[in-house]
Amino acid sequence: MKEYTKIQTVFKRDERKKIVEGSYTLPEFEYLKDNVWVFTEKVDGTNIRVMWQAANRSLKFGGKTNQAQIPVTLLYKLQELFTESSLAEVFPETDVCIYGEGCGAKVQRNGENYVRDGVDFVLFDIKIGEWWLQPEDVVDVANKLRIRVVPIIGEGTLGEAIAKVRQGFNSQWGEFVAEGIVARPKVELKTRKGERIITKIKHRDFPK
Repeated sequence: MKEYTKIQTVFKRDERKKIVEGSYTLPEFEYLKDNVWVFTEKVDGTNIRVMWQAANRSLKFGGKTNQAQIPVTLLYKLQELFTESSLAEVFPETDVCIYGEGCGAKVQRNGENYVRDGVDFVLFDIKIGEWWLQPEDVVDVANKLRIRVVPIIGEGTLGEAIAKVRQGFNSQWGEFVAEGIVARPKVELKTRKGERIITKIKHRDFPK
């Protein structure tokens, strides 16, 4: 299964790696900025792929790239959460790639904010063939598999997403400021290159 779409930061960066507000990384962001986008909380973790092939009941786990190594404790957790039987029940005839963040102790710097004891997997996207599931369908699959999913925290324009992140808001996982927002158009769209239109906005990029 393919690696996850590279998510562009909403604004370009200067030579000091500081964002340049108003200078969008993609022309599509600027064109669509006043349309309705769906906001989900950005989780500070490591990218994980769960790859299922229904015909031969093949289940594989991968990191952000094919060369990425998965921490052993996280791999054990994935094997506990995803089994051939559970995936065959939800996807009996369908090949699917489930994308999420591995988080928890020693996974990332702030991993313990999400999991105080051990590690876990948080679902954020699902691709079946060439189709990306709608956010509400992703939540439905998470419920069926009994796994955690990134929360949908609102809808609005890109400007409203930026304002929310700049101000800072509490994470759905506890009393700490969320890392940011991942935003995508309410209707799935692609660029001229055939890439998904999706962006990330990080709180740390807007120091007060």
